[in-house]
Amino acid sequence: MKYFFKRLLEAVPVFLFIITVVWAMVRFVPGGPFDSERPASAETIAAMNAYYGLDKPLYEQYFNFLKNLAKGDLGPSYKYNGWSVSEILAEKAMVSLQLGSVALCIALLFGIILGVLSAAFRRGTLGTAFSALSLVGVCLPTMVLGPVLILLFSLKLKIFNTMGWNISGDIVLPAITLSFFYIAWISRLTRSGVVEELDRGYVKTARAKGVSESKIFCVHILRNALQPVVSYLGPAAAGLLTGSFVVESIFQIPGLGKFFVSSALDNDYTMILGCVMLYAGFILIFNLFSDVLLALLNPKIAKELKK
Repeated sequence: MKYFFKRLLEAVPVFLFIITVVWAMVRFVPGGPFDSERPASAETIAAMNAYYGLDKPLYEQYFNFLKNLAKGDLGPSYKYNGWSVSEILAEKAMVSLQLGSVALCIALLFGIILGVLSAAFRRGTLGTAFSALSLVGVCLPTMVLGPVLILLFSLKLKIFNTMGWNISGDIVLPAITLSFFYIAWISRLTRSGVVEELDRGYVKTARAKGVSESKIFCVHILRNALQPVVSYLGPAAAGLLTGSFVVESIFQIPGLGKFFVSSALDNDYTMILGCVMLYAGFILIFNLFSDVLLALLNPKIAKELKK
């Protein structure tokens, strides 16, 4: 718990730094939230800036932003009239988070299994095949894999819908597409960790004492071999969330990716900040979770904390 709260306190200034940098960036980007293909008059733009408080000094806008953020108010969207950022995030974010969470579970499950099998049969043809499969997963982009899965499982075999988000089965192909790259990376991390641990002295000692192979593998080897995978959870979560933009476009999923891209193109300040805060918070939570899980797997971390 001490380690958990220490890492949590470290995450707070990181989160504030991220949103401060993004807040400053969107203010200095050329253009404004009320620019359009049919430009409004200078009086109209001035009136809208005054209505939303964008005519005030930057330091005052920033402190008003922090004050409203402390109340849980992310402000209105400048492009989606009548909608607040919180309402849009509440409606669309769950789709992206659900897709990313399922893809991460698939990546962990199949990545660890493939990595273990690849290490167990590393001297045979089967181990070589598993290593080759992981290499294919690293090299194959989602924008290629997605249409191939649609062609095979939707148009040819007619097992899943081509696109949309209407039934529970609609998540299968997008989740597989999104997780395929991370299955490959987790498989490679697991394989290298297991192979490294198999040659350790404690494994030979346990075998000499008559400990069963299953206990040696599950209790001792995996505990140490999976530490690189646990450390990779934070970057993997970040990649899954940002990578979902492409997957949502391919499968026409009504997630947050479309709003994030359109808000960046339209200079919708509040929507950009809301999306960044959501993604940053989700990634920081995953980093915190992976750090705590790593401390449970590696007692040295807890001992260093006590010094």
